[in-house]
Formats: sequence, C-alpha cells, structure tokens
Amino acid sequence: MDIRGKVAVVTGGASGIGAGLARRMAAEGARGVVVADVNLERAQAVASEIGGLAVACDVSREADIRQLVAVTRERFGQVDIYLSNAGILGRMGGIELEDELWDKMWQVHGMAHVWAARAVVPEMVARGEGYFLVTASAAGLLNIVETAPYGVTKHAALAFAEWLRIAYGRRGVRVSCLCPQAVRTDMVPADGGSAGINGILSPEQVAAEVVAVMRDEKFLVLPHPEVAKYFLAKAQDYDRWLGGMQKLYAQHMANAA
Repeated sequence: MDIRGKVAVVTGGASGIGAGLARRMAAEGARGVVVADVNLERAQAVASEIGGLAVACDVSREADIRQLVAVTRERFGQVDIYLSNAGILGRMGGIELEDELWDKMWQVHGMAHVWAARAVVPEMVARGEGYFLVTASAAGLLNIVETAPYGVTKHAALAFAEWLRIAYGRRGVRVSCLCPQAVRTDMVPADGGSAGINGILSPEQVAAEVVAVMRDEKFLVLPHPEVAKYFLAKAQDYDRWLGGMQKLYAQHMANAA
C-alpha cells in the first residue's frame, strides 16, 4: 500500500512504537494521522509535532474504540490504515497473578484488535482497500519467560491477525502482524530482558520496517530477523526448543532471586 494521501489511526501512539509509527505515517505523506492513547497529553504532543489529531482512547473499552473511529471519520472522512498497536506489560509472573491482570491483558492484546476490526474492516471491504496492522510481539511467535499473561495474550493477537488475513485478505483488506523483540520503549527494561538477546531497536527502526512490509503487503513484520530463525527452529523440533526455553526460564528465576 502507498501511504501517501491515506488516513491512518495509531493506537498507543503517544510513546514508543506507536509514536514512531505516527511520525513515520506523517513522513510518508498520510493526509491524516490520528494519535490515540490513554495519555491524551502525550498524544497531543506527538500530534502537534506531526500535524495530526490526538484522541483519548482506552482500547480496553469497545466504546472508546468506536468513538475513536467516529471522530476520525468526522475529521477525515474514512479510515484507510488502522495500526492496532496499544499494549501493556503488567507485572512479571505466571499462574499466581490475579485474574484482573489476566483480564486486562486479554482486553488490550486480544479484544482491542477484534473491536477495532469490527469498527473499520466493513468500510475497508466496501471500498475494496484498507490496511490493518496488529502489533503482537516476538512473544506471540515464540514466548517470553518473564510474564505468562503477556506471552499468552500476544499469541492471541497473532492468531487474530492470521484469521483476519485469512478471512479478508482476498476482499481488499491487507493485514500484517508486527512481532519485534526488544524495542526501546517505557515497557522494556534497560537490558531488554530475555527479548534483548538480539539487541534493542529504536521505535524509528521498527516503524521503517513496518512501512517496508506495508509496501510489499506481506504478513509478518520482523524488525529482528533472527526471530524467523527461532520460529523455524521451534517448528522443526518443538521439544528441543522447549528445553532451551526452560533453561532460559531457570536463568531468569535465578537472576530474580
């Protein structure tokens, strides 16, 4: 897809990958960029920088997403590109973590993409053109040892992106899924954690890779190309891959102790 002249919505756009995507959409010539975030003040700062529109939006609420889309249509007429990027990390841990945290992760990393697709995909189908990007994580293809809710719900994000591509890919809706490892954002520790093994990228580097994949209309966006090799190794010998992840988990627990 050629971004020039299109209208793009970016959730989680006030910082990190989202801010990088918003800036890159503007640099690519989008005629409208909507920066959506729970932190309206920071969203306004990014929007002011790029000549975009800031909208307060909590993606864990379907009503907020519907309002975001309505405001975008009112201002720009339509939504050509929806970058469903907002995410949360929560706390480290596994099965002991409370249901409220798991539920929040499901809403932000799962249902937010479903609600967004409900709001924008029908109009994309009607026009015969549109782009929907889901920000998952390398944790969606692989996993992550530090936090079970994050790894599990990012798998769900990837699965929904796959389904959306399967269901609507021949009806004019392009769908991609962003699966980076560590990116320099507020969510990532200084050393990158287990995801930092292949280095920590800047949001600008990630946004550049997203645009390159959108031009080619491919599915996976892998700013860290090593992820493809790990994913292949996982498929070829699942038990060996699990053994390696067990070692990584043991190391994480030892460091935490």
